Order: sequence, then C-alpha cells, then structure tokens
Amino acid sequence: MSARGKARKRALDIIFEAESKEVPILMVLGEHVRRRESEGDPELNTYAVELVNFIASNQSQIDSEITANSQGWSLERMPGVDRAILRVSVAELLFMPETPHAVVVSQAVELAQSLSTDDSSSFVHGVLGAVSRTLDSSTQTG
Repeated sequence: MSARGKARKRALDIIFEAESKEVPILMVLGEHVRRRESEGDPELNTYAVELVNFIASNQSQIDSEITANSQGWSLERMPGVDRAILRVSVAELLFMPETPHAVVVSQAVELAQSLSTDDSSSFVHGVLGAVSRTLDSSTQTG
C-alpha cells in the first residue's frame, strides 16, 4: 500500500473510532498522536492528519455531499465503515484537488472491499462517482 493509501486508512480508522465512541474527531486524533509519541513511534502521516482535520472542520458539508449523492440512503442507514470511507474520500475530493479523482475512488473501493459488506464496494463506487462527476461539471462550468 502506498504512503497515501496508508494515510487514508489511518484517517478512516480515526473517523470510525470517533463515531463509534461518540466523541469528537479531533479528540481521537489527539489520542492517536499522544499514543504514538509515548510509544516512540514516528508521528502520524501528515496527509492523514490533514484529512482528519478537513473532515472535523467540514463534516456538515461533507455529509451533505454524501447524502445528495447516495440515492435515497440516509447517513444513519449506511454501515459505519462505509460512512467513514465516504467521509474520508469526499473530504479528499473536495479539499485536495491535486489528487486525481480516479485514485481516490479506486482506493475507497478497495477499502470497502476489504473492510465492509459485500455490497459496500459498489455503493461506495456509485456515491463517489456521482460526487466526482458533480465536482468535474462544476469545475468546467465555473
């Protein structure tokens, strides 16, 4: 897995953990940073930290984008892992335009295949494809 792929997975872990514990995302991020420092591990990948910070600061916009493109699925109805994968990926699509959309979508689908339900990879692919098309069309018309 590439360094960015590992960063996406770490961001996913933090987002999922925060939701599971029902605590703020930045609290979980801080715990991860402190734990790594106390264990003498290298610091968290900068890209993972950026992704988590973008999600924490823009979660309502990210969630709105997911909901608008999920064809009738509410956030609450989605499996927690899928929700976390979508939040990480939509944050990257919205706030990190230097990363090709195809790469973001592909890695999200891989994460869904390995971590979630049998149908999750198709669902994640569909939602992110719709978000990506929306962003591409707004870029071309704007």
